[in-house]
Amino acid sequence: MSEEEKGFVVKDSRSLDEDGNPKDKTPEEEPEKKPEGKKKTAGTPPLPEADFTSLIFSLSSTALFHLGDIADPETGEKTVDLSLAKHAIDTISMLQEKTSGNLTGEEKKFTESVLADLRWRFVKAGK
Repeated sequence: MSEEEKGFVVKDSRSLDEDGNPKDKTPEEEPEKKPEGKKKTAGTPPLPEADFTSLIFSLSSTALFHLGDIADPETGEKTVDLSLAKHAIDTISMLQEKTSGNLTGEEKKFTESVLADLRWRFVKAGK
């Protein structure tokens, strides 16, 4: 069996040579440039402040998406996945339990309200 038939190639990707000096990269050793993702446009709204309420709001939006109450922003289609909706609701519930006694009155009331609404919608979607 020849060396080419073995099915793999070993390339030295170290950046230093045997003497500890930087290697000169040849064009074929240059890493491939990955295409950039979607660029933000000037009309992109600013992100909300990273706080507990924003986290709960984000998770509730995820639950609403999986309950089919919010359409996919790219396709405009509404899909229902009750197991993923339940997971998002359970995550909010877990956060409520783990942060008990550490939330402001407003955060506590907001979390309770969101959970009550999502649980009602979940039961309604399951019928």
